Amino acid sequence: MNELIQALEQRVFGQKLNTRLLATALLAGGHVLLEGVPGLGKTKMARTLAELTGGEYRRIQFTPDLMPADITGSVIYQMQDHSFTTIQGPIFTNVLLADEINRSGPKTQAALLEAMEERQVTIQGNTYKLPNPFFVVATQNPVEYEGTYPLPEAQLDRFMFKLVLDYPGEEAEIAILRGHLPFHQQEEEPLQALMTPERIVELQRKLTDVVVEDSLYAYITTLIRKTRESKKIQLGASPRAGIAVLMASKAWALMDGRTYVTPDDIKLVARPALRHRLLLTPQAELEGGTSDQIIQETLGSIPVPR
Repeated sequence: MNELIQALEQRVFGQKLNTRLLATALLAGGHVLLEGVPGLGKTKMARTLAELTGGEYRRIQFTPDLMPADITGSVIYQMQDHSFTTIQGPIFTNVLLADEINRSGPKTQAALLEAMEERQVTIQGNTYKLPNPFFVVATQNPVEYEGTYPLPEAQLDRFMFKLVLDYPGEEAEIAILRGHLPFHQQEEEPLQALMTPERIVELQRKLTDVVVEDSLYAYITTLIRKTRESKKIQLGASPRAGIAVLMASKAWALMDGRTYVTPDDIKLVARPALRHRLLLTPQAELEGGTSDQIIQETLGSIPVPR
C-alpha cells in the first residue's frame, strides 16, 4: 500500500495527505467524495488509483439529463428470439468515478445508494452483486452551484471520507509543470499495476487483526455523541459515522505497519470522516463556523485515552 501511495504521489502533486487518505478509504472498504475547484487533479487521482490497483475503471459524467438506468443498467427486449436481456451499466466495475455528482437530480443520485451500501444493484426486480472491491470516488465543485442539486444527507452518509483539495504549494505547482506530458505520450507510458483486486480484498480482511482497545471504542463513541449535543450543530453524526472512523483508523494503522489503533489515528481520520455528515445551525454558519472547526473543538474537549 505504501508503494501504491508513493506511485500516486508521483502523478498527483501537492496532495500528500489526501492521496494517503484516498488509499486508506480503499483499504477500509469505504467511498470518497472529492471536493475542489476544477483543475486540481480530482479525476486524475481516481484514474491513477484504478491503474495502480489493476482493477477495472469506469467514469460517469453526471449531467442533468442522466437517468438511473444509465448508471445501473437496463433490460432490453430482443425481437429476434422474443427474450429479455439485461445490460449491466458502468457501475459494474472496481473503481467508479462519479464526476460532478451534484450535476444530476436526486433520482439519479439515488441510483448509487444501494450500490454504495450493499454492494449490489437491482435491475427490474433482479439483484446483481457488484465486483469486489467496489470503490466509488465522486467529485464536486464547491464554488459553482448554478444548475446543481446538493447531495442529500442519506447520500453523503454513504461516503466514508470527504476530502477537500486545495491549491498546491509553489514547489508542487512547479513539479506539475515540469512533469507534464502531452496526452499521446501519457498513452505511450501507461502505469504498471502494483497489485490486483484480489490482493486488495486480502488486505481488507487483515483489518480484523488490528486491535482496538475498549477505551478507544469509548473515545469514538463520545466523539460521535458530542456532535449531536453541540448547540452549533443541527444534525449530528450517525452510528455509521462511528463505524467509518473506526474502520478508517484501523486502515491507517495497518498502512503505518501497526496491528493496533492509537488515539492519534482516530484524531487524524475524524475530520475527513465527519465533516460532510454534520449540518451546522444557521447561527453557526453566520458566525463563519465550519464543520472542521467544530470537530477540532470537540476532539479537544474529550480526554484522550492513555
